[in-house]
Amino acid sequence: MPAADRRRFRLSGNSELSYVTAGDVSLPAILLLHGFPSSSQTFRDVMPELSRVAYVVAPDLPGFGQSDVLPATSFEAYGEAILKLLEHLNIGPRFIYLHDFGAPVGFHVAMQAPEKVLGLVVQNANAHRTGFGPGWAGTIAYWSDPSPENEAAATAHLTFEGTRDQYIAGVPPEVAARISSEIWEEDWRVMCLPGRKDMHRALIADYGNYAGRFDAIATWLAEHQPPSLMLWGRHDVFFDFPEVLSWMQALPRMEAHVFDGGHFLLETHAAQAAALILDFVNNAGKA
Repeated sequence: MPAADRRRFRLSGNSELSYVTAGDVSLPAILLLHGFPSSSQTFRDVMPELSRVAYVVAPDLPGFGQSDVLPATSFEAYGEAILKLLEHLNIGPRFIYLHDFGAPVGFHVAMQAPEKVLGLVVQNANAHRTGFGPGWAGTIAYWSDPSPENEAAATAHLTFEGTRDQYIAGVPPEVAARISSEIWEEDWRVMCLPGRKDMHRALIADYGNYAGRFDAIATWLAEHQPPSLMLWGRHDVFFDFPEVLSWMQALPRMEAHVFDGGHFLLETHAAQAAALILDFVNNAGKA
């Protein structure tokens, strides 16, 4: 089995993307898209298993991990950067793993080339209004009225404590104890680099534009009905649990699994998730 390999890819604006690949290039690809505030490190414990059946591509999104910040920040720009990376790697048919901020990026990639989408893996990713619980009130207010007061409320989580809470907020103590503090400490170190917090503020604002595309995404899902696997941490305090049902209604043949984990499910349930994804990739390839 080829070892994981980290490389860098220079985009047209001279920003560079850091990305990890693993597996045989002749296999179908699986694009792993992480969320806030992490990086491709999210997938460190599932990549060896997935590389048995797929060519794994796990980028650090711009401004996350070891990737540079883009000259202009938006999820559309992120999606275009990932498309350029896929073109550079000559990636054809691909599975797409959607998690958190990876969802708007992944849908941009999927909707630009639906014929290349072999399937979706949905892990605590939002694409419906049902995902927005009471905790989103300040952010939604900011989208409609970007006043300094609303911006402060919407970006209040851009702190060390807010970074840590992405991993352990709402998670039962015995489950949270399995997550190393080194993970969020590294995320916070990266977030404190020059330009990163401004980038995060821009992404929070642009997520409102992503929410504005939910109807278009619903139409795309209804038309294409990609094979789909859901892996959901039930203790996610960021996306409300009714989002699970919305996904299953949008994709009636979706295989869904709910775990005793949180927003960052792979920190506690990587082995179970990897086994399910491996089966999903194998079965979708036979369909």
